[in-house]
Amino acid sequence: MSASPSPLPSFGAFCLYWLRLGLTSFGGPAGQIAMMQTELVDRRRWIDQTRFLHALNFCMLLPGPEAQQLATYIGWRMYGLRGGLVAGGLFVLPGALVLLALSWIAAAHGDTGLVGALFDGIKPAVVAIIAAAVWRLGRRTLKGPAAVAMAGAAFLSLALLHLPFPLVIGVAAVIGGVAARTGRHWFAHPHPVADDSDDGSAIDLTAEPAPKVSRLLTLLGLCVVLWAVPVGAVLLAFGADPWRGIAALFTKAAFITFGGAYAVLPYIAGQAVDTYGWLSPREMIDGLALAETTPGPLILVTQYVGFFAGWNRPGALSPALAGTLGAALTTYVTFLPCFLFIFAGAPYLERLIHNRLAAGALAAIAAAVVGVILNLGVYLGMAVLLPDGQHSAGSLIWAWTIMLCALYALTRRGVAIHWVVAGGAAAGLIQALAASSL
Repeated sequence: MSASPSPLPSFGAFCLYWLRLGLTSFGGPAGQIAMMQTELVDRRRWIDQTRFLHALNFCMLLPGPEAQQLATYIGWRMYGLRGGLVAGGLFVLPGALVLLALSWIAAAHGDTGLVGALFDGIKPAVVAIIAAAVWRLGRRTLKGPAAVAMAGAAFLSLALLHLPFPLVIGVAAVIGGVAARTGRHWFAHPHPVADDSDDGSAIDLTAEPAPKVSRLLTLLGLCVVLWAVPVGAVLLAFGADPWRGIAALFTKAAFITFGGAYAVLPYIAGQAVDTYGWLSPREMIDGLALAETTPGPLILVTQYVGFFAGWNRPGALSPALAGTLGAALTTYVTFLPCFLFIFAGAPYLERLIHNRLAAGALAAIAAAVVGVILNLGVYLGMAVLLPDGQHSAGSLIWAWTIMLCALYALTRRGVAIHWVVAGGAAAGLIQALAASSL
């Protein structure tokens, strides 16, 4: 029998917990969710195990960072709207501030010897992190021939046909949803519904209210206003370039970020580097490396891109001020939809997670995401391990050595991601010191 819930803590204690989590939430979504499980379910008992797992399943149905959305849901369940805003906001804010400082260092001093050496060591480690993510996700997701075929088709669609990422994800969702609706559970088995189990543990979906269209329309209208007012103010005050592109790209990305940041990064990189020309491929890889070193969700890498968009297109502003504005605008439009999804869907959580069409669509997207992340790994691996231009054989051997050691540490030794990144940085510094002494 599970322990009874603890009394509701004071709002001050509630806020302090989420601030501390935001400062220490390294390790990606798996580590962040495990930290919430340990603290909120096992130790503090602010939420029971069943509700926690159902909330996690619900967040995995949504685009966006599931750990941040899980924090928002728990905050909403405890303290309503203000609790959701505090929990979800503090989960992101510390990492955003750290990444803002690191983005300035990369923009202002990235070409200097010491900082460049650190990046040269971190980049191969990031390639290993992505390879390990493909391996872990593939083992968990690709359970049958249909899932393997979906992953392969997604990879080929992006790598060879260069189809848009939203199209690939959308087609996968349609295939999975249609298959589930017609009784072909190629990608996922249906969730148990009420009365399916003999022990009476299934959820009675009739206990929850049916979704109210008026409530959903009100939330959607509010979200549109909250998006349009600050974005419009920035455009009126500072002109269209690059602010209109930032708002458009990262708002769109917020609605298609199924499978985490690794899945959407090739799309963002292609748009930011090739379409808008905000930063170089090397700087894009540096941004991913920096995002791996900060607490909070990895999707904060979009903030780095927004910073460089402002830094390189400052207009009448100073580069630092324009970069800060670009970073703030990016983070705002990226995470605003995350709050909308939770506040709109949380009252109907059980109905949504037991929807078979949604489960089939999500499972097909998860299979496609394996191919999408593999495409990202190939994209970065070619740039880091098989680069064009003048690179010594020694530097390439060192990069391959760092990558292989990092991959071993991740897949065989279970080393945390932030320690792998720190080890890569140290290796890059050692290489630079050794080269300078020759």
